[in-house]
Amino acid sequence: MVKLGVGGNTGRTRRTGARRASRLMIAAACAAIAAYGASWATTSSASTAKVAASGAGSGGSLTALLDASFEGAWPTGIDPATDTNGLANQDLMTAVYGDLFQLGPNGKIIDDLATGYKFSNGGDALNITVRNGVKFTNGDPFTAAMVARNIIRDLASPCTCSPSSDWTTINKSNPVTTAGDVVTVHFTAPYGAALNTFFASNINWIADLNAEQSMGESAFQNTPVGAGPFTVVSDTPNVEAVLKRNPHYWQAGYPKLQNLTFKVVANDEAALEAMKAGQGQVYVDASDPPILAEAAKTYDVVQEKSTSPYDIQFNESAPPFNNKLAREALYYATNSKQLVAKLFNNKYPLTQSFTAPGGLFYEPVVPGYLGYNLAKAKALVKQLGGLNVSLGTIAVTTAVESTDAIAAQWEQAGVNVTVSDFPLTGLIQAFVSGKWQAMLQTAGAWDPAIGTGVGFRFDSHSPFTGVHDPKLDALLEGAAGALKPAARKKDYAAAAAYIAQQADGPFLFSFAPDQIFAKNVTGPGLSTPLPAVAVSATVLWQDVTTKK
Repeated sequence: MVKLGVGGNTGRTRRTGARRASRLMIAAACAAIAAYGASWATTSSASTAKVAASGAGSGGSLTALLDASFEGAWPTGIDPATDTNGLANQDLMTAVYGDLFQLGPNGKIIDDLATGYKFSNGGDALNITVRNGVKFTNGDPFTAAMVARNIIRDLASPCTCSPSSDWTTINKSNPVTTAGDVVTVHFTAPYGAALNTFFASNINWIADLNAEQSMGESAFQNTPVGAGPFTVVSDTPNVEAVLKRNPHYWQAGYPKLQNLTFKVVANDEAALEAMKAGQGQVYVDASDPPILAEAAKTYDVVQEKSTSPYDIQFNESAPPFNNKLAREALYYATNSKQLVAKLFNNKYPLTQSFTAPGGLFYEPVVPGYLGYNLAKAKALVKQLGGLNVSLGTIAVTTAVESTDAIAAQWEQAGVNVTVSDFPLTGLIQAFVSGKWQAMLQTAGAWDPAIGTGVGFRFDSHSPFTGVHDPKLDALLEGAAGALKPAARKKDYAAAAAYIAQQADGPFLFSFAPDQIFAKNVTGPGLSTPLPAVAVSATVLWQDVTTKK
């Protein structure tokens, strides 16, 4: 799921054509988004080995603050298969369970609880080697068989981060097998993006299912057993999770922190006030520009590597957007350049595709894309006899400000607009109901095939799409399945051009939130920017320390 900010349990409908008077300035201390070459491998992981060191637990204790509407929402507890918010809780899940693979600086794949991978059978199978000698926090062995059991369980999970949403070609009759330390996932066709799906799926978090069975699911959700760097001391869902160092963690000298607490706050402003009061040292995924500017006076503020462009989704199953002319009118009526300049001081790069500078296959300009043209927008609206649109979004400041500004732009073309914003649960309900018209959402990920990538918003199999086009489905499946990066890049370029040709949804700018943290805190995902897996980066908590 995408990052949410303040909000209640229902959508808040704002007045038609509402717009903000203020023009927001961004803190000068925020790190700018920069393009870099993200790596990708097809046969073996580009492992970045961490140097084992003494001093586990010597890095002090830390409290990380989480936004109540996104990372701070884990209503069903800390179990990767039953947590309905899934990827939104990636920091908490990674701290407790660790990862099979981690996404490190510059897109390097880091071996964690697995030691490597390899495609076989022409790309129809992915072989994962499980690390030897690892134990769960209760002493149970961490085995390939347990990894396989987790994969089977996660495929049936109701979570939006279930691999079933990405693994559409999974061999349902024989999805996973084991041989010694190797787990093999079987597909019915080559699937080049298979390894990368782990970064945006609950299959990366391995639970001790023997403990889950003996304890019962309810107890396990609040006192889970994993093999990550920390173990749970206490858990109050949606309020606070208190963790302590796992003394049996597989890597000598880690984790650096002795204690790690996740505490929920209402929003960016509340987080900054809590930090000033000494109630936290880290706030992940901040997005409110004035808060970032204020925070930069006292704390370090670092922007994550953007991978997730904003897109205006159209529900093409119902009026008015089952008419291509209505979609084209809003392409012409949307001035992305003005949005970024006026609202965000040009902080975020423009893009015409579902890719971004921090991720794979970046393509900022798409042939045939319909750019801003107010005269053409007005003419189409007139030809249509008027246009009434409901525009929804997620309840984060960046999105709320953007929808208000977009509504103002559309009004200039003669469109009548009603705007609404939703917290996570309300947003999911709005999509599932199928009664929405237009949504401003992020539509990208580090790899376009994973998580909230292009398929999440444009593939017919997704519940979060408004497009049901078999030709586009085939293009996206081909791009995800290709084994060679050059072929995948070409296929995604073709998909982006087709989306533009069909006017399926305008892309705006590439957003990534910022991390706010005390000056004595260091670690990947905080002081070292990481690519956002899907909107947000996962902090590698085992490496974090409060001592420079």
